[in-house]
Amino acid sequence: MPIDEREVRHIAQLALLDLDAQALERLRRELGSILDYVALLDQLDVDDVPPTRGAGTERRLRDDTESTSLAVAEALCNAPDSAEDHFRVPRVIKG
Repeated sequence: MPIDEREVRHIAQLALLDLDAQALERLRRELGSILDYVALLDQLDVDDVPPTRGAGTERRLRDDTESTSLAVAEALCNAPDSAEDHFRVPRVIKG
């Protein structure tokens, strides 16, 4: 399935990727190949294929019980950057 450069640029922008023309072209081809494969899978007749996810198994969940959490100092002890009892991370959303 062909995908045009405009769509690839939009996807790259959403992912905050700064790609040169060569990388954009490579990504356009790779995404096109992936979409072609998904289209091929979409053509398969799976009407007679029984579901297998979780077949014969019971979903097991732990009890929802209250427990103690880490102390703030213990949670932050290996953090590369923290301030005022919070983790500090680099800004990822331009604004």
